[in-house]
Amino acid sequence: MLRSVLPPFFVRSAPVICAGLALSGCTGPVLERDSAVLTKSVIDAVKRELVEAENAPGYILTERDASIDSLGIPEDRLNQLREMGGYKSYERGAFPMDSDLLGGEQRFVSINLERAIRSAMERNTQLQFDRLRPAISEAQLVAAEAAFDWTFFVNGQYQSIDRPRTSSTFFGTAADVFEQSDVSAGVRRTLTTGGTLTVDTSWTWNDNDTPGLTVVPNPANTVTVGAQLTQPLLRNGGSDFALSSIRLAENAERDEIAQLETNVINTIRQTEEAYWTLVQTHQNLLIQQRLLERGIKVRDIIINRGRIDATQAQIADARAEVENRKAAVIRAQRNLRSASDTLKTLMNDPELTIGSEVLLLPADMAIDEPIRYSLVDAVTTAITERPEITRALLSIDDTTIRKQIARNQILPRLDLELSARYSELDRDVEDAYGDIWEGNFIDYVVGITYEYAIGNREANADLRRRQLENIQAVLSFQNTVQQIVLDVKNSLRDVDTGYDLIEQTRVARFASTENLRALQVQIDTTEGYTAFNLDQLLSRQQALALAEAEEIQALINYNISISRLYASIGRSLERNGIDFDVPELSDE
Repeated sequence: MLRSVLPPFFVRSAPVICAGLALSGCTGPVLERDSAVLTKSVIDAVKRELVEAENAPGYILTERDASIDSLGIPEDRLNQLREMGGYKSYERGAFPMDSDLLGGEQRFVSINLERAIRSAMERNTQLQFDRLRPAISEAQLVAAEAAFDWTFFVNGQYQSIDRPRTSSTFFGTAADVFEQSDVSAGVRRTLTTGGTLTVDTSWTWNDNDTPGLTVVPNPANTVTVGAQLTQPLLRNGGSDFALSSIRLAENAERDEIAQLETNVINTIRQTEEAYWTLVQTHQNLLIQQRLLERGIKVRDIIINRGRIDATQAQIADARAEVENRKAAVIRAQRNLRSASDTLKTLMNDPELTIGSEVLLLPADMAIDEPIRYSLVDAVTTAITERPEITRALLSIDDTTIRKQIARNQILPRLDLELSARYSELDRDVEDAYGDIWEGNFIDYVVGITYEYAIGNREANADLRRRQLENIQAVLSFQNTVQQIVLDVKNSLRDVDTGYDLIEQTRVARFASTENLRALQVQIDTTEGYTAFNLDQLLSRQQALALAEAEEIQALINYNISISRLYASIGRSLERNGIDFDVPELSDE
C-alpha cells in the first residue's frame, strides 16, 4: 500500500523546499544573483510537474472491470473448472526434469523472495564493487583537505671554502678560507583565503680563517626568526577559490553515495524481477507438462481409431502435435534452469553458487491484491527520495563552483607579500637566540605584484564555457525531473493495468477451460470420440494452456510492476526493510 505518513502540505512542498536549499547552500556560498536564478529554475521545474496532480490529491484503489460472473457459469461448475486449469490446480513440486550438466539427477532447493533479496544485498558482486566507490571518493576528499595541513620543513647545508682570489699586494696569491653551516626549519601552511603563511627560523655558523683578515666574533652564529604571508587579493584569492577543490571533492563523494543508492535500488528491482521470472518459468513448465500429458491421451485414442474413422493425416497430425509439445517441455526446462542461474548470479550465495547444478524453485507465489496510490504523493515522494535528483543538484552545484573559479580567473593578479624577521649575531648560538627577542635587528618587507593579460581572452572563454555548462546542468535537472515523473506515471499505469489484466486473463482462462470441458462432455455423452472431435480436443487443450500462460504472465507482470513502482519512487529499500549503509574509508 502506497501511503505517506507525512502531512500533505509538507509532502507536496518537500521537493520544492529541498531543491531550493540544495542549491542555496549545499556546498558553500555562491553569488546571490546566480543562486537566485538557479534556485528559481529548479523550483519552477518541480512545481510545473505538480500543478495538475495537486488538484486531485486523493488516493485511488486499483479496480477491475472484468468478472467471472459475466460468463454465467454456475458456482458448482466453477469449482470443477478450477480443478482443470489455473496455477492453483497444479502440484508445484510435480514436474519432470532431465539430467543436469553433471549427468546426474536434478537436485532442487526452495527459496523465498526475502532470502533472494537479502543475499543480493549482502553478496552481489556488482554491489560489492560499487560500495568501494564512496570510500575512494572519501579518500580523495581527505587528500583535498590535506592541502591545508601544516607542513614542517628542515633544510641544512655545510660548506668548507678554500678559494684563491686576487690580491692587491705583490706578496703572492691571497685566499678565502672559512667554514659555514646553514640550517633552517619551520612550518608552512596554505590558508583558506588562498594565501600561504610560513613561520621559520634559521641558524648560520661561520668560522673564518682567511689569512690577513680579522672578523669579530669568530666563529659567529647568526640566528633569525621570521614570518611571511603571501596573499592573493584578486585572482586566486578568497575562500571560494581556495576551498573549491574540497567542495568539488565533497560533491564527488555525495555523488558516489547517490549512485550507490541507485545501484542498490536497481539490484533489488532486478532480483525481484528475476525471482518472478523464476516463478513464471516454473509455472510454464507445469503447464507444458500437463498439456503434453493431455495430448498423449488424445493421440493414443486417435491412433486406436485408425481402424474406425481416423485418417492417416489425422494420426500424423496428432503425433506431430505431441512431439511439438515434448519440444515445448524441453524448452520450458531450459528456461527454468536459465532463470535459476540468473537469480543465482544476482544472489551470489556461497551455498548456491552459479557453478552448482542445484535448481532454485520459488517458495512464494505472486500476489494478487489491490494497491492504493496517489499520483501527487507518488511524484513528490519520487522527487524527494530518488537519488537521481541528488545527483542532478550536485551537478548544478559543481558547475556553479567551476563558474566561480572561472570568474575569479578573469581578475588581474594582485598579490600582497608581508614579512618580518628578527635577527641576532653572537659568538654563542644560545646567547644569540636569547637576545633575538630584544628586537635589536628587525627586517620588514611589504611587496605588491600586479599582472594582467591584455585582452584576457583565455579567461573569458573559460568563463563562457563554465556558464554554458551551468545552464546545461539546470536543463539536465529539469530533464531528470521529467524522466522521473514519466517513470512514476508509467509504473502506476502498469500497476493499474496489470491488476485489471489479471482478472481479464483469468476470465479468459475460465472461458477456455469451460470450452474444453464442454467439448469433453459433448464427446462423452453424445458425439463420441470421432477423429474430428479429438482434433478439436487437441486445439482446445492448446488454447487452455495458452490462456493459463497469459494469466500467469499477467500475474507476474503485475508483481514486477509493483517492484518497479517502488523503485520509481525511491522506496525499494524501505519496502524490503533494508538499511542503506555507506562504507567509510576506515571500514575498508
